[in-house]
Amino acid sequence: MDSALRDKVRIVLCRPKFPENIGAAARAMKNMGFSRLVVVTEEKPEMERVYRMATHAARDVIDTMEFHEKVMDAVSDAGYVVGTTARLGRNRKRSLLNPLQLAEQISITAPENETAILFGPEDRGLENDDLRLCHAFVHIPTADFSSLNLAQAVMVITHTLFSHEAPAPQEPQPKLATRQELEDLYRHMQEVLIRIDFMRPDNPDYWLDNFRHLISRMPLRSREVRMLRGICRQIQWYGEDSWEKGRKEGGKSR
Repeated sequence: MDSALRDKVRIVLCRPKFPENIGAAARAMKNMGFSRLVVVTEEKPEMERVYRMATHAARDVIDTMEFHEKVMDAVSDAGYVVGTTARLGRNRKRSLLNPLQLAEQISITAPENETAILFGPEDRGLENDDLRLCHAFVHIPTADFSSLNLAQAVMVITHTLFSHEAPAPQEPQPKLATRQELEDLYRHMQEVLIRIDFMRPDNPDYWLDNFRHLISRMPLRSREVRMLRGICRQIQWYGEDSWEKGRKEGGKSR
């Protein structure tokens, strides 16, 4: 993968527990030619410990590192978001990649789209709310012992991307809707579907997750998201208009 594509990829560490692991991840990235490191945390880590593990070689990666308190803020402008996971649930298998498949997909997606790869905390991995922001998931195959530390996982993924040679020139994937645009669409859909009694207000995630899985299999462009939101607005208007007419007619009959 050439440097132009690597520059479109950010590594996002979600709530890392130890400052040293941030530094070690930065060293792994530096070795593989990646420089965009983002850390999601509510409290800034002890930077002396981060720099010590990163060493002088990866100091520039730490110097330009971004901090965000929420995962959504770290990926809001990304057109393609991937979450690393060790769990192989039924729903995830539909969009589960191995590192090589991820490299192949990013080589198609990255030319026109910002890409974010999420890594979870060392003790329990990404949470469900993090995974809901992902278009796909990547699983690192291992033998009997399936536990990689954070820096090892970053090294495996970035090394696979670095080593991947793009196939013969092919048409890149067009610029896709950003994560923020998709989340706005999902919130709009939830509001409308609850309003027309299609979705239960006490458990909206059950149905909404199904829509997320559906849409993640057919990446949308910004104009397509706007079209779907236009349909939602029309449904919303029609439902409210029908309700108002019914209320008035009911009042007349009394």
